Amino acid sequence: MAGLSGAPAVAVLRAENLDRAKRFYTEKLGLAEDTSLSGEGMAFFSAGAGSQFTIYERPGMPAPANTTLAFPVAADAFDATANELRSRGVVFEEYDMPEMGLKTVNGVAEVGGIKSAWFKDSEGNILNLVAM
Repeated sequence: MAGLSGAPAVAVLRAENLDRAKRFYTEKLGLAEDTSLSGEGMAFFSAGAGSQFTIYERPGMPAPANTTLAFPVAADAFDATANELRSRGVVFEEYDMPEMGLKTVNGVAEVGGIKSAWFKDSEGNILNLVAM
């Protein structure tokens, strides 16, 4: 038995306000909603390499305090991608976590030579941009 090793993984995020979340993901991140899959109270988005994620509306449910979705980009595209997101109004978080060896400078951390930046979507979900 292979368990889930052959199944694709899909992130599922919650939103206080689905319409607001859809605007964030399309306008700020430049992603396309897959309206053929979206339905009442939920929206599907397509991202690179055939990946998808779902956002469902759940008023009153608090946002998680951990990273919920990551976007890996080529290392040589990280700075340009971060700058483009900033130009669209994305604000990167500042963290100082000495116990993890992580400290951001201007919203970007470098750990083991890998750049990462975190930001929140319109619903408070923590997203990550990471150089791979």
